[in-house]
Amino acid sequence: MRKPRNYKQEYARTHGTPKGKLDRASRNKARKTLNPPKGMEVHHKNGNPRDNSKKNLAVVSKKVNRTLQPKRKKYGR
Repeated sequence: MRKPRNYKQEYARTHGTPKGKLDRASRNKARKTLNPPKGMEVHHKNGNPRDNSKKNLAVVSKKVNRTLQPKRKKYGR
């Protein structure tokens, strides 16, 4: 049986850090700039969420964006 995830701890380690907050704000800014249609997402080609230059951004489907993202570490497993 798997150990339950500790979401509060995961948040504190990633999104709650100053770097995580800057990254999230930058991703939100890119989303506002490109305004993708429903079902589409903004992809940062070089993987850096703070690089919002036009040449680094692309509008792709949710499925494509998930395959292009780097693998995330699974916490608590």
